[in-house]
Amino acid sequence: MKNLLNILFNGIWKENPVLVLLLGTCPTLALTTGAANGAGMGLATTFVLVGSNFVISCISGIVPRKIRIPVYIVVIATFVTVVDFLLQAYAPAALYAALGIFIPLIVVNCIVLGRAEAFASKNNPLRSIFDGLGMGLGFTLTLTCLGMIREFAGSGSVFGVKVITAWTTDFLLPTSAPGAFIIVGVILAIRNHLKARAALKAGKLYVPPTGLDCRHCNICSLQENDK
Repeated sequence: MKNLLNILFNGIWKENPVLVLLLGTCPTLALTTGAANGAGMGLATTFVLVGSNFVISCISGIVPRKIRIPVYIVVIATFVTVVDFLLQAYAPAALYAALGIFIPLIVVNCIVLGRAEAFASKNNPLRSIFDGLGMGLGFTLTLTCLGMIREFAGSGSVFGVKVITAWTTDFLLPTSAPGAFIIVGVILAIRNHLKARAALKAGKLYVPPTGLDCRHCNICSLQENDK
């Protein structure tokens, strides 16, 4: 059980898909103009991550290596279709309209496909579920917090509720793409500072995680590796 909790916490903090792996930046920057949008996108991605990780872990042993990526994409697309229908049926119309094209684009989200290839295909279903849940929660918390910061900095609101009623003129920078880059950069700087400070207090040298960047993902070179 302790090992499963470590896998869960790994996705939330140690290998957070946005703050450490720097994956899923497109929806992160585009949809976090409000906290509700970030939470909605994060939860939808979590559902897809957990479901696809479980199924891919179950079928990885019977899927030929050369066609595994198309098979994984079909599995992911199935869960994306399910979550799209659920949102269309039960989510508020404004939220569904805000998420828009980014829900179908979960199919090609590098977080989902990356965890399928790097973890689910190599581990048992239970571990894969916890990995998907951890990565999904890490993604959801990051998007929600970023959305809260941008929404409050832009209009003094949080989840659509006006916190500062005297705030009558919206500040456009936090809700724009450049503002999102700036805020994400500040969050990354604060996180790295805290990690380095904790390592210094423990008498250790802080070394940023290696092997977690795009160059080590290998998904883009799968075709070359299969030859």
